[in-house]
Amino acid sequence: MLFRLADIRKSFGGTEILRGVSFQVNPGEKVGLVGRNGAGKTTAFRIITGQESPDSGDLVKINGLRLGLLDQHVDFGGGETVHTAALSAFKEVHDIEARMRELEKLMETDHSATVLDEYADLQSAFEQADGFTYAARAEAILFGLGFTTEMWSMDTAKLSGGQKNRLGMARLLLSASDVLLLDEPTNHLDVSAVEWLEEFLRESDKPYVVVSHDRYFLDRTTNRIVELESGKAVTYKGNYSEYLKERELRREQQQREYENQQAVISKTQDFIRKNLAGQKTKQAKSRRIMLERMDKIEALPSEKSGGQFGLKRVERTGNNVLTTDKLKIGYRENVLGDNINFSLLRGEALGIIGPNGTGKTTLLKTLLGDVAPLDGEILWGTKVNVGYYAQNLEELEPRNEVIQELRRVAPMADNGELRSFLARFLFMGDDVFKKVSDLSGGEKGRLALAKLIYSRKNILILDEPTNHLDIPAREALEDALAEYDGTIITVSHDRFFLDKIVSRIVAFEVGAKVRVYNGNYTEYHDWLTEKRRSAATSGGNDARRDRLEPEAPTEADPTRTELSKNQREQIEKRISAIEAEIPRLEDELREVQTEMGAPDIAADFTRLRKAQGRHDKLEAQIKDLYAEWETITEKL
Repeated sequence: MLFRLADIRKSFGGTEILRGVSFQVNPGEKVGLVGRNGAGKTTAFRIITGQESPDSGDLVKINGLRLGLLDQHVDFGGGETVHTAALSAFKEVHDIEARMRELEKLMETDHSATVLDEYADLQSAFEQADGFTYAARAEAILFGLGFTTEMWSMDTAKLSGGQKNRLGMARLLLSASDVLLLDEPTNHLDVSAVEWLEEFLRESDKPYVVVSHDRYFLDRTTNRIVELESGKAVTYKGNYSEYLKERELRREQQQREYENQQAVISKTQDFIRKNLAGQKTKQAKSRRIMLERMDKIEALPSEKSGGQFGLKRVERTGNNVLTTDKLKIGYRENVLGDNINFSLLRGEALGIIGPNGTGKTTLLKTLLGDVAPLDGEILWGTKVNVGYYAQNLEELEPRNEVIQELRRVAPMADNGELRSFLARFLFMGDDVFKKVSDLSGGEKGRLALAKLIYSRKNILILDEPTNHLDIPAREALEDALAEYDGTIITVSHDRFFLDKIVSRIVAFEVGAKVRVYNGNYTEYHDWLTEKRRSAATSGGNDARRDRLEPEAPTEADPTRTELSKNQREQIEKRISAIEAEIPRLEDELREVQTEMGAPDIAADFTRLRKAQGRHDKLEAQIKDLYAEWETITEKL
């Protein structure tokens, strides 16, 4: 055992956060601490490090245990460079090295055994502390966390909040801590830095406890999960995905045991009522004592909703929703993406990934028309109605109340309907009268999603939609998007989310290079890893070809033949005709449907039969046109 929490209780302002939490961390364990926002994860960390004292219970640690904490907010006072701040984790090594330099100077004149022995001891300690390699280790970690050599000389006071957090991470990873406590370590990292951190932690022999909303990260870095629920801790073996399966099995078993015990209690209480004053008084009293001594199985804690992001049905777009052709995006002096080519069909979901600053949000704004393309074309299909979720929540008006903010997309809706809808996003009772400026990040995220969903857009463009949501809310959003019958374009660092939602990836890389890949994040990542491994083992020529390829290759279709210029023009002409004909027929179909729903048509059988025949004919025509469109577009 390294440390143990035993029956820890902690309250704030009369609210009990921890109600008898018990768990321990052992050598070699890599623990994920999970639970809803407000469940007490950060409080548990602060108690472990001594920043908070428990109201009751015990914290037991082995003697001399060194704990290293990565807080959610790290600050540096300035006056030192990034490189110096990282190396400050090796203060003990620096002190040894400084004393060795002093002794080396002293040994020029003093050859006594005392001096020589002290120098030998220091030299041994220096080697044990990896004194000859610490600078290289520090620089490797700075690189891994996204600090280029040009940034090493920056004053820490000039770093952004996210950069300070990353530098705090570097210093912690370099420290001599026996156990690492990581509170949301991926918050300010792009995907490449997160993947580097995953690999670092997996190869490290240090035990750690990590709090994270990144489920993919938890899957790859933990071998044990501790869940905080209803103020108590429950431990599960395995990573996050294994925890989900085991948790469901445990809940089912607990529910069965609870129901069985309740049936026994009910039957026993009934016997006691009937016989307490009768001939079987002694038996009744005995059973009453038995009930009083029975270890009661707790009722299964209700699954606190993460929100019910049920997306309303939306108007059907044309089959071809979006096409980009040789699209170049960015700004005059800064091209962020070139030769971006993809087509998106109705109902598909596109995921956009890449390091920070490579152009992901710029692509969204270019598709929305807020930023002009530098070159190429953007072709939207028919009946497209686009809704946008901005990661900085800039669409929210801080001065509005929650219900007023939702009314902006539904001016004619009554208060009852709006309050009922907001309740699905966990805005209960007087919460709907809170000012937007007073909401937490998670609450603002839920309100922005409520507005977007209520507006019934058939195209959702989402910029980091899971950023402000805890895990249950993310899962609720994923379930809703999986059932959504519109089209989705999303930028996200949440790889678990991407795996569940998207079927195609647009990946930005440094140098304005963009890849397009058919598949989810894991499939793309595995393909790219194998491609780079093959390029590295087969020499420079293959590596050079890899850099020049604009997108992931697809297998050749042996049945496909090249089209002549005339054939291609004829197909394109027919596609344009179909895309014009389908909306016209769909409008006509809606008119027939309206006529069939008129109150007076039921009494006019001839008119109703005629309308029904027209309805069936239009539906068949539209179906045939969609089938033809899909067939001939494949030829291109």
